[in-house]
Amino acid sequence: MTINRKWAERNLGFDPIATPAPAATFAFAAAAKPSSSLEDFQREIIDFDSEAPAGKEFMAFSTATGLTRFTDIPWPKGLAPKTGNAPSGRAGGPLPRADVLAVTWTVDEGHALSRVLTPGKDSRNDYRPYTHNFATISKKMRAGCPAMEAKRLGAYWTTSIGGKRVVVFKSESHMSQDGPGLANEDVWRQIIGEVQPKLVLTTGTSGGIGKPWEVGDVVVSPIVRFDCKSKFKNEPFHNAHYSSVASNAKYFAQAKGLFKANAGQLPKDNTRPPKIARVAPGALASSVVTTDFFGFDTSDNHYGLQGLGDESEMGDAVLGLVAKQMGTKAPRWLAVRNVSDPQIKAEGTLRQQAALAAQIYKGFGRWSSVCSAIVCWALIAAE
Repeated sequence: MTINRKWAERNLGFDPIATPAPAATFAFAAAAKPSSSLEDFQREIIDFDSEAPAGKEFMAFSTATGLTRFTDIPWPKGLAPKTGNAPSGRAGGPLPRADVLAVTWTVDEGHALSRVLTPGKDSRNDYRPYTHNFATISKKMRAGCPAMEAKRLGAYWTTSIGGKRVVVFKSESHMSQDGPGLANEDVWRQIIGEVQPKLVLTTGTSGGIGKPWEVGDVVVSPIVRFDCKSKFKNEPFHNAHYSSVASNAKYFAQAKGLFKANAGQLPKDNTRPPKIARVAPGALASSVVTTDFFGFDTSDNHYGLQGLGDESEMGDAVLGLVAKQMGTKAPRWLAVRNVSDPQIKAEGTLRQQAALAAQIYKGFGRWSSVCSAIVCWALIAAE
């Protein structure tokens, strides 16, 4: 699927170029200005909160729906997520140990993942702040980045699925935001060392590369690769790729059936139910691509993403980098990414294309993230 302004008008109720959304609908004020940069749209995607005042304004302006429309998922018997009690241990201490560590990134991804995996506990309102070694790690961060503004590295809660213990972690640290240093590498190394999981999942939204993808599709990849052309272009890892082990598809058929409970909130232009694409360990051309710039696939392949992978995002390859550094002590890991915005038609300016991608995320990022959260459930249940 290649989308354009007409697609946005049909599915969001407005054309982001002809009728820009009001400033009150933006979480990051600079993104609402005519002079906004592509990086401002990137920050808008990270900060946008459909449950906050700006999110409510966006719902009122558009035809998008919020998670008040969420339908409880009819889990298979004995495999429903069981939200844990308040985590024990001192405030500011390390994360608890668990079998699985599931990490997500943007505010709305956090809402969706917590709604699915920790029913009754929300990542913004209820999760415990994670500040362990914040003073040390934050020295690598720039003023104004999400972690510095939140004064924490993330927030977390625990759950269990089929007897497997899980730490669900909403990160405030982002490769693209923290600064010229790679503080996110330190965060990954620390939280993996504390949880000591057998499996690590990094999950959330992404841009589809090429025409096969629709909003809500999920790619499960044991391969991540860097495509750094900006601040990390001179680093040794700038074009490196990393591999883990194949995903266990035992519950994928059930997961696709569970999508149905909330699939009605996805774009009406979708031509089919969301699919799950399982990437084989050696299929480099189907990897998840981590850029160090706000890149998205366009019909004219402006950023050269086509042929590099199936989806693009801005952080998962850091997990692969850390796992390689850990050697034989590294846990298994997978990138579980949903398509929040498909390929964008190359019309108008690049800034206008970026604005379109950002508004589509704001309309459907949480609902597509429900799909990837259900796939995380399937992977945990199969452990």
